[in-house]
Amino acid sequence: MTAFFPLDPETLTIPQQEAKEIGTSVAAEYQSKSPYHYGCIDNFLPSGILERVREEALAQEVKAAENASDNEKLKTSYNPDRLPPYTKAVFHALNSRPMIQFLENMSGIKGLIPDPYYMGGGIHRTNTTGFLGIHADFNHHRIMNLERRLNLLIYLNPDWKEEYGGSFEIWTNDMSEKVAGFAPIMNRMCCFSTGDDTMHGNPEPVNHPNGEPRLSIALYYYTATWEEGRTSQSTVFKQRPGSSDAKDHEATLRVVRDLVPPLVYRKTRGLLNRLRK
Repeated sequence: MTAFFPLDPETLTIPQQEAKEIGTSVAAEYQSKSPYHYGCIDNFLPSGILERVREEALAQEVKAAENASDNEKLKTSYNPDRLPPYTKAVFHALNSRPMIQFLENMSGIKGLIPDPYYMGGGIHRTNTTGFLGIHADFNHHRIMNLERRLNLLIYLNPDWKEEYGGSFEIWTNDMSEKVAGFAPIMNRMCCFSTGDDTMHGNPEPVNHPNGEPRLSIALYYYTATWEEGRTSQSTVFKQRPGSSDAKDHEATLRVVRDLVPPLVYRKTRGLLNRLRK
């Protein structure tokens, strides 16, 4: 089966004009989605590329979970700079000019900038019973002073079924409705435009019958549109209606931020941060 996107498995090069044309061909569908723009494409890359990336990912030492909380469990990430050469080269290809032009044409967001630091990106691994609650992402790349605009996810899980958990979900901004869900099957690409209230996640715990982890490639893209004086946010979690999802202090802080003077907001934030410890 011919892959959707022309990344050469050996040279990891991308024909620039073809990439731009492919982006244009899916722009209308991507940009028509609500409550924010998103797209899902199966058989995205030549299968041999992702099979090799998966093999190298599984060979990595299993690390302790990061950011363990009631909103996130048994999720770790691996920075591409510390991964084997082939996987590292795949990440570089996905940050290359032809890939950026594909994403720009598809999303309509011009001036996209890849992240050489891979802040929050890389290979993501979620082990059995792990999950990531519904959330909106951090919006500011502090090192480069950039605004986060686009997330790209490519899944690495052969023969994955929806009942194994870990599906990627898209929710309305007010959490009144789940709009879409995508099982993290091998070579499925999900991409979406990000904002302060673009709610998404994989809240259903991973439950593969053979104990296999949920693996994905995650890349984030930015623009030089961050405005002086704008308030940055860290990850903001929200509860699904009728669920036992945990509450999140950051969501409370956003309400406080919009209602009170800056001095009161800073004091409230400091108090909540101390209570977390």
